[in-house]
Amino acid sequence: AAAGCDLCADGAAAGRCLTCGVRLCRFCCRAHRRQKKTASHAVTELENTKDCSQAGKPLLCPSHPTEELQLFCEQCDHPVCRDCVLGRHRLHPCDFTGNVIHRHGDALRELLKSSQRHMDTLEDVLSRVDEMGSAVRSRAEAVATEICQFARGYVKAIEEHRDRLLKQLEDLKVQKENLLHLQKAQLQQLLLDMRTGVEFTEHLLTNGSDVEILVTKGVVSSRLTKLNSVTYSTHPSVDDRIQFSPHEKAGQCCGYEVFGVILSRVVDPARCTLHGEDLHSARQNQLSGFTLLCKDTTGERMGRGGEPVRVTITHKDKRDCAVKPTVCDNGDGSYCISYSPEEPGLYAVCVCVKGQHVQGSPFTLTVRHKFREHQGVFHCCTFCSSGGQKAARCACGGTMPGGYQGCGHGHKGHPGCHHWSCCGQVKESSECLCGPPSDTSQRSLLRTVAL
Repeated sequence: AAAGCDLCADGAAAGRCLTCGVRLCRFCCRAHRRQKKTASHAVTELENTKDCSQAGKPLLCPSHPTEELQLFCEQCDHPVCRDCVLGRHRLHPCDFTGNVIHRHGDALRELLKSSQRHMDTLEDVLSRVDEMGSAVRSRAEAVATEICQFARGYVKAIEEHRDRLLKQLEDLKVQKENLLHLQKAQLQQLLLDMRTGVEFTEHLLTNGSDVEILVTKGVVSSRLTKLNSVTYSTHPSVDDRIQFSPHEKAGQCCGYEVFGVILSRVVDPARCTLHGEDLHSARQNQLSGFTLLCKDTTGERMGRGGEPVRVTITHKDKRDCAVKPTVCDNGDGSYCISYSPEEPGLYAVCVCVKGQHVQGSPFTLTVRHKFREHQGVFHCCTFCSSGGQKAARCACGGTMPGGYQGCGHGHKGHPGCHHWSCCGQVKESSECLCGPPSDTSQRSLLRTVAL
């Protein structure tokens, strides 16, 4: 009998797949070619293959060449002949190949289907891998475009920032040169006026007569005195302080954060100002302070700190009594100066930047005695607060119409107002105007409070 199909086991084998190695009937051959996963397999007709000559011939036993393999040993899972069954397979369960082929063929077909499913899965995975590779290449190209676009924008921003810095540097150079030219012109004019005055005076003293000298002495003296009184700076009006800080943030340019600033603004002590409520007055043993605002030569506030600020606070009457202030650099051109004076009196305060006095320095600071608390009671009148005791006497010294000894609604200066019994202050949160109380007034005060 002809060999059967290895897939369906119904038809006779008409072809053989060289890729899979299975025999196929005509129907399975066509299906094998139509399936997507096996369409590329090489399927040949059995008549045209080497197997064709062997398809109808029986297979002989390797151990017994004259015997045909017609039996199958289940234990050894191998085809055997009759001599093998009578020999070493005598006790093994054996059966004819025609009886066991369906069972083993079905198991093989199931294994084949499982392998085909794995092949399908692998082909799908390979397809997805190829697709992911294409996606990676496409995404890399898109990101490369973004990087190039970003780099072009960044380069453009840096170049624009560079041009801006160079323009700022040129303007700064011109500004400094103009100030130096102006100072030079003023000094040259002053020097020319002085040279003219000196030459004229020397000529007068050398060649003039006594009368001529006496006649022109007033004019010459006035001229030279005026020239000598002209104030001028002994230093150039500007310095060469131009620095570039490459690591400092310079804000945004074309939407990009850029770095690098020119440090050129120089603090001008004469334009620095002092501010604060406690600038000229303070309390004994109470923390006080004021603020120094540093400004440049144009009067614009400095945006950075780091300036050498020196502050001295010295008692005018007691030279050995000085207050040690604390200078806090806020980093934005402002400096907080705090101090706590231990002695009352007048103090001389000097605030210097770069060794020069700032605007308003030196100035006088008045330190008053520490805040005096009220020792009395805050009431409307002693008569009322004592519960109507006519003998109660108020420490403020006021009198009440009708002969009462304590003050009342008729108190001069604050009729009918609440006031402190110790000093007459009408504001409850005020400072007591009385000095240290004497024994008599203290006893009177205590009596009033008690009543």
